[in-house]
Amino acid sequence: MKLKDKVVLITGASSGIGKALVQESFRLGAKVVLAARNEKGMKEAVEGQPESQYLIVPADVAREDDCRRLAEKAAAHFGGIDVLINNAGISMRALFADTRPEVLEKLMQVNFWGAVYCSKHALPWLLQSGGSLVGVSSIAGYKGLPARSGYSASKFALQGFLESVRIENMKKGLHVLIACPGFTASNIRKTALAKDGSVQGESPRDEDQMMSAETVACHIMKAISKRKRTLILTRQGKLTVLLNKFFPAWTDKLVYNHMAREPESPFK
Repeated sequence: MKLKDKVVLITGASSGIGKALVQESFRLGAKVVLAARNEKGMKEAVEGQPESQYLIVPADVAREDDCRRLAEKAAAHFGGIDVLINNAGISMRALFADTRPEVLEKLMQVNFWGAVYCSKHALPWLLQSGGSLVGVSSIAGYKGLPARSGYSASKFALQGFLESVRIENMKKGLHVLIACPGFTASNIRKTALAKDGSVQGESPRDEDQMMSAETVACHIMKAISKRKRTLILTRQGKLTVLLNKFFPAWTDKLVYNHMAREPESPFK
């Protein structure tokens, strides 16, 4: 699938992996629809691009009406939708025992329901174009991560949802990609929620050793072009998924020890 002149709709497009996906889509010659709550960040993402190549739609994916309006505006402006990348997401960092239930509800609303709403309202155009439905999940969608219970739950749910949609539409030409980055140098941890729902602030992890958002975006767009089913990134991510498949109890211990070494870890 060549992406030149295709219409690519990206949620969470104002920063991190979303912003990198916008810029990679431009590089490939696509027309881009940007969706996020941060309009300033979206405008920065399209700097230097001709206005004919993009459409900015301020939207909160946790609101179904916003997602319906987003799909309708994208299709009306460019005549259809070829690729939907459900990238919008938030994270958390707190032990489940200490976390308010509304924190987990918020993660599910954005990470899971946001993808459901956008997919639902973009699906008619994706089926019409034989296009691609993409969910940016995580290694946390394969292995539950301690102190990220709500985040892992939302990603497990997202992957089950996308697998079901893939099978339902396997004879209709719809391509479904589940993309799972490992730890990525982006701002998602800086905006992660604490146990009371407040923003965590600066990331406790050393991002110098992580894959860049730009590299992740390049891999995702290449996987879309090749119509891959799944994409698992980073050596650590691939190893975690493999070990968990054959040695789940041992992988539990490895994950525990790895996460416990985080600065200011909530558990030891």
